[in-house]
Amino acid sequence: MAPGNNGASTTPEDDDPFGYLYADGQAAGATPPNGGGGGYGYPNPRTPRSSYNQVRAVGERQYGQQPAQATQPTQAYQQPNAHYQAPETLPGGGVPSQPGPPQAPSRGRGSGGGRGPNTKALLIGAVAVVAAVVIGISVAMLSNDSGDDKGGDAGGKPTNNSQTVRPSQTPSKSTAADDPVDLPKTDAKTLKLAGGTVVASDVKGAKAAGGVYVAGFNKVGASLTWTVSDIPKDGSYRLYVNYGVPGKDSDATINVNGTKQTRPLSMDNFAHAKEGDWEKGWTNTWAIVQLTKGTNAITVSCEQGNTCDANIDQMWLAKS
Repeated sequence: MAPGNNGASTTPEDDDPFGYLYADGQAAGATPPNGGGGGYGYPNPRTPRSSYNQVRAVGERQYGQQPAQATQPTQAYQQPNAHYQAPETLPGGGVPSQPGPPQAPSRGRGSGGGRGPNTKALLIGAVAVVAAVVIGISVAMLSNDSGDDKGGDAGGKPTNNSQTVRPSQTPSKSTAADDPVDLPKTDAKTLKLAGGTVVASDVKGAKAAGGVYVAGFNKVGASLTWTVSDIPKDGSYRLYVNYGVPGKDSDATINVNGTKQTRPLSMDNFAHAKEGDWEKGWTNTWAIVQLTKGTNAITVSCEQGNTCDANIDQMWLAKS
């Protein structure tokens, strides 16, 4: 058939490969290519194509299936909505705000290949915050301390209940008792002598008035008794004796108010004088005695068992 021939004797469904899509093609036995039958719209697949140009008026051909009815919109296009309210009618409404200028893109590492967050700046900021907190706490503590210090002046009463004690200008009785000057002192020559003891002054170096001392204290029974008064109170006292020995040790017995003391009075050669040198042998010693308040009798004697060979110069008492 020559091109341009529009007078085909067959229907378009016989020639149309998509004839199975239309109602008239389906009526003519057209089926899809994999469904068997006539094939692409042809009832008889051997029927030759009669024309390549067959014209049909627009809208004439009907599809095999009617399209479903489109759902009508609930509201016509561009029609006002009864529920719509303009922004200016709402509270705080008005002219819509204009969009702001575009912001510069972030330069952090998280945005498009830029650098990441500035960790150094964040660390400096954190340190600054911690320093501010510490300074604030310190200022608060200093303020509280200064407030406490001023509280006593403002309230008229100090918060500290302790009081300053000024030392007494008058010595107490105990201080007077401890002072050796206030306790009795005597020269041996004034004492009660017995047992062959006598006063002498031929050996130089005695401290008693006039250099007079008690000699003859070199045999059993020799004694000196001191009746001492003004003892401030009962207690232990030191009995000091200034004596001289001829370069060798000596000792004696002490009796207080008729009671013998358990320990003897040691009169050793503390001056380290040569034997027989009485003048270089002057020294002193002491012993603890128990005295009562008031008057007491103290006796120094040469008893059996003592090594008695000494000159007695002075005696005095001191608080033990």
